[in-house]
Amino acid sequence: MKTVLVTGGVRGIGLSIALAFLQKGYRTCVTYSKDERSAEKARAAGLEVYRADVRKEADVAATLEKIGGVDVLVNNAGVAMFKQVQDVSVEEFDDLFAVNMRGAFLCVKYAVPKMIERKSGLIVNISSVWGEIGGSCESVYSASKGALIAFTKALASELGYSGIRVNTVSPGVIDTAMNARLTADDLAALTEDIPVGRLGKGEDVAKAVVFLEENEYVTGIDLPVNGGFSIV
Repeated sequence: MKTVLVTGGVRGIGLSIALAFLQKGYRTCVTYSKDERSAEKARAAGLEVYRADVRKEADVAATLEKIGGVDVLVNNAGVAMFKQVQDVSVEEFDDLFAVNMRGAFLCVKYAVPKMIERKSGLIVNISSVWGEIGGSCESVYSASKGALIAFTKALASELGYSGIRVNTVSPGVIDTAMNARLTADDLAALTEDIPVGRLGKGEDVAKAVVFLEENEYVTGIDLPVNGGFSIV
């Protein structure tokens, strides 16, 4: 049985990804940092749940040790920020990058050795449409997600000869709690800019991640899952 780890996997996109792998028969592990209520629901759904702050090396190392190695790593844990750049404090900048970029780096660092031993593995980094095209008042968030795309491409080159594939999935506007700050009018306006005519669902992103696991000849790509939002 293959083992998958989805960081930030007790709610939103991460939960959808985790449940998709669980339904396919994978041993499915997820991490969370604070949301105990969602963690309990994830356990009840049959997921292995680990509390870990991906910003902290000790937490990541201990979690990968407990799990005992993974076949698929999905770096989904992330935080957003909607502020004009001059209003972002240095502390906010550092914390956002610590979660979105350093967290992915740490998980890769501690997952890769066992993948190299087995000569196989898949890493999927969850970026964002804003990491591809940039978002007004989300410059720091966009930069962190753009960094994930660059990280992916470099890792795909670095690890490919060890049998490890690395890809990015970049969701567009997905109907999750992360977009709770948006009003109904905001969402309606965004929907008008999406060629397929609707917001995305967590399941849409999950299907893309599962596709990348099933197609062993795909590596080093950024797969947009945004209903055409980025081409308008």
